[in-house]
Amino acid sequence: MKYNPRLVTIIIKKYNNEKSNLLAILTDIQAEYNWLPPDALRLVADKLNVPLINVYGVASFYHAFSLTPRGKHIVTVCQGTACHVRGAPTVLNRIQEILNVSPGCTTKDDEFTLETVNCLGACALAPIVVVDGNYHGQATTQKAGAIIAKYHKKKTIKKPKKKSSRATSLKKTTKRRKSSVKKTGKKK
Repeated sequence: MKYNPRLVTIIIKKYNNEKSNLLAILTDIQAEYNWLPPDALRLVADKLNVPLINVYGVASFYHAFSLTPRGKHIVTVCQGTACHVRGAPTVLNRIQEILNVSPGCTTKDDEFTLETVNCLGACALAPIVVVDGNYHGQATTQKAGAIIAKYHKKKTIKKPKKKSSRATSLKKTTKRRKSSVKKTGKKK
């Protein structure tokens, strides 16, 4: 998404232009752009009447904030002990091959950013890959392609509504009855 100063101004106004709400303001900007654009940080500093260095200080202190552009989808591969022992390095290598980026980098099409973490606290699922907050446990090099494909240029296509399970089971029951009548000539 392209930087829009009006949108950032709306976010700042939402928090009454108060310095004490800096963290919340930065969180909302990060949620909107998936990173903190420099122009947005300058605007925040100006509107809150806070030195720009203070805004950067908060933005760089918290790991949740990114000062570099990130992809639409964040792929995180755990490299903790349990994941490492169960093959996380090979899974990471496979994802690097698929995306053609190293950890900490974003694909050329801005679709994916690849990151590593030391532990996600889901050791029973090791090795684990997280994409946009969705956990994919017991990842393998074979599963890596399917995991990435699931998010690659995902389009919002409306799926046809499923029939209710009751309607489906009634339909199956009716078919079975019809087929048993044809076979035996009698109704069961």
